Amino acid sequence: MPRPSQLLHPARLPAPTRAAATVLLLRDTPGGLEVLMTRRSSKASFVPGAYVFPGGGIDAADACCHALAQRRATQSAPALTQAIAAIRESFEELGVLLARHADGRWATQAEIDAMDRQGDFGAQCAARGLTLAASDMHVLARWITDRDSPKRFDVGFLVARVPPGQTPVADETEQFEPVWVRPGDALARHQAGSFFMIFPTIITLQRLQDLATVDAVLQACAVSEEPLWTSCPRTGLLAGREQRHTEHESAYGELALVCPDGQIAHPLDWQSEQPVPLLKNVLRLTAPNPGAMTGPGTNSYLVGDPDTGYIAIDPGPADDEHLEKLWRAAGGDIRLIVCTHSHPDHAPGARPLQAMCHTVPPILGLASKDTARANSVFVPDRVLQNGEILVLGKTSIAARAPLPQGADAEARPIAARAPLLQDVPALVGGPPSGRWLSDTHHTLQVIHTPGHAANHLCLVLLEDGLLFSGDHILNGSTTVVDPPDGDMSDYLNSLDLLHEACTEYQLKYILPAHGYVIGGPDDEAQAAIARLKAHRLQREAKVMAAMQAQPDGTPDDWLALVYADVPQRMWPVAKRSLMAHVARIKTLNWNG
Repeated sequence: MPRPSQLLHPARLPAPTRAAATVLLLRDTPGGLEVLMTRRSSKASFVPGAYVFPGGGIDAADACCHALAQRRATQSAPALTQAIAAIRESFEELGVLLARHADGRWATQAEIDAMDRQGDFGAQCAARGLTLAASDMHVLARWITDRDSPKRFDVGFLVARVPPGQTPVADETEQFEPVWVRPGDALARHQAGSFFMIFPTIITLQRLQDLATVDAVLQACAVSEEPLWTSCPRTGLLAGREQRHTEHESAYGELALVCPDGQIAHPLDWQSEQPVPLLKNVLRLTAPNPGAMTGPGTNSYLVGDPDTGYIAIDPGPADDEHLEKLWRAAGGDIRLIVCTHSHPDHAPGARPLQAMCHTVPPILGLASKDTARANSVFVPDRVLQNGEILVLGKTSIAARAPLPQGADAEARPIAARAPLLQDVPALVGGPPSGRWLSDTHHTLQVIHTPGHAANHLCLVLLEDGLLFSGDHILNGSTTVVDPPDGDMSDYLNSLDLLHEACTEYQLKYILPAHGYVIGGPDDEAQAAIARLKAHRLQREAKVMAAMQAQPDGTPDDWLALVYADVPQRMWPVAKRSLMAHVARIKTLNWNG
């Protein structure tokens, strides 16, 4: 995790959450699936006036009703309590009761009308011989209120088919105007301004749109007792306005890094005018080269602070304005320039940036192989070694030999870990001293990751658990593997290496050369790498199937089958990765 000293915003403890449950009561109609919603009181303390699903806080009494409930064998005790709370809330707020008699008959409207909605729910059901239909309820989602909110809930969103013969009637205190509505219609009315809903409700309805019937919803949820998704949204600023993001969206990891406690302070607008602080010791400046291959542009990073000077990672194209802004952001004090690889949107700016610096920083990286394209030829001032460590301190910067296997990096002093390999030319001083997790040093370790390019490398900022991934891992797209300099087997092996590095060095965030930061405080970075590898292998399975279906076909024939889900304008680029898969498949078959 990033050092607390490097966070941009003071730590704060989010408000505690209260356990709650809500239920989406569903029915099939000739016009499609409908869900029961109701309008909250305009005087409610939480989201007044919003259209919601019935629900509320879980009470202690809900756990006392287990004996009254029918449950699935796989339904845990907490899940049963949650289902009972949802049943109780739907009864109290809308007069809909998911309960049966011993012979399987649903509670009748007359029985419901005779019950006191504010009375002892369990006692009234027991007196009528009713069993709560918890087994008919399945978990759809789990929503946790945003970290910035002063009143927070941890809510299970459950789904159930509405019992026949029951008419919803609002309690006219907490809830008003019960309405059956198709998810798409509710979303359209909200967009038109006549049906106010909050973010979790909107996202839930958006996901329901793809399911046409009650059975389809229940079957999707019955696969597991776990929710289909869990979300605690984070909010950033786009064009000066607040915009929420869920875990699957591209900006979520960046918000988790910059505003870990939910502060609404981070701008998400892509621009090339000024650097964007990600931590106190990490700045990102995006080059003005957006496009189909570069996304919003190529990210250049500065690691360091005014006391230590800076390491520039991927200076980008030879764009004078971009390089001047990068130089100014570092206060002119750039100690090292490191290129993750030699492609034309990453390395050409290195020499011009070097020329701008009063004290000439060396350019480090891996030299391009003879397989590189003509516009990707690159010769660094010094070739980095796999595992080499670069230490940026207050008075010096030093390069060190690779960290020995099994070294206790957090406990051992830096000076004791490995002998000094060599001081970087033009910089004075010896190796810094002190402990590994130091607020006065910034330590980068080199990992050779061929695949996208033969000379590709990644960098690990050890003190803060950050991975600078270059083009090996991107946010929002998969990288191109272009033979012969690119190699698919190398690419997949390098993904495995980075996945292992996440565990070894407790890496939580990935800073790609294109797109927002990826990751989170838990295992999000590793999960992103696993998804990327799975995607590549799924694509490879399609390539193999196309080759088997058309053994005499050409790569263009296979391309149309394998990348049918990709716009045709991107096929010339996709063909490069296809050829990398073909080469790998042929090699595997030959070796097999």
